[in-house]
Amino acid sequence: TFGDGWESRWTPSKWKESEGTAGKWVASAGKWFSDEVEDKGIQTSEDSKFFGLSAGFDSFSNEGKELIIQYQAKYEKDVECGGGYVKIGPKMSDATTFGDPTGYNIMFGPDKCGYTKRTHLIFNYKGKNVLKKSDLAYKQEGEGTSHLYRLVVKPDNTVLVEIDEEKIYEGSLKEDW
Repeated sequence: TFGDGWESRWTPSKWKESEGTAGKWVASAGKWFSDEVEDKGIQTSEDSKFFGLSAGFDSFSNEGKELIIQYQAKYEKDVECGGGYVKIGPKMSDATTFGDPTGYNIMFGPDKCGYTKRTHLIFNYKGKNVLKKSDLAYKQEGEGTSHLYRLVVKPDNTVLVEIDEEKIYEGSLKEDW
C-alpha cells in the first residue's frame, strides 16, 4: 500500500540515476479524488523519465491454487511512451538496481509507445520472456480514470485477464504463448 510510511516498504530504483533520467515518486491522491487521504497512491512526478519501484515479499508457491495479481492504475494525462505494468520476480540482492534489465517471472499491465498500445502479459519460461501470441486490449484511455487490472493464473495452466472486472482474455498458457 502507499499510505503513510510507504517509503519504508518500497525501494525506489537507482537504475538510471547516474544518467540523470531517473524519475521521482510521490504519494498523492492526484488531480481527481473523492477523499484525498483514502485515495492516496504512488505517482510519477516527472515526464520523460524512467521509473522503477520494488517491494520484497516472502517466497510462495501457487501449486494447486490460483495466483491472483491485482492492482489499480490511473493516468492523469496521456502517455506518449510508457508503461504502468508490474513485474513479479525472484528476490533481488539489491532492490535499488531494479529496472528494465531485471529478470522477472510475470510482467502484466498497460504499455503504450506511439501507436502501439496493449496490455502486456509476459511469462518467463525456461529462461526466456514469452509474450502472448496476440495482443490484449489496451484500456488505459481517458485521463483521470482509475482502471483495475486483474490476472488469475489457474492450476490447470489457464489464465484469466480482467480490466475493470471485464474479461478481456481467458485461455491456455500452452496454446497462446
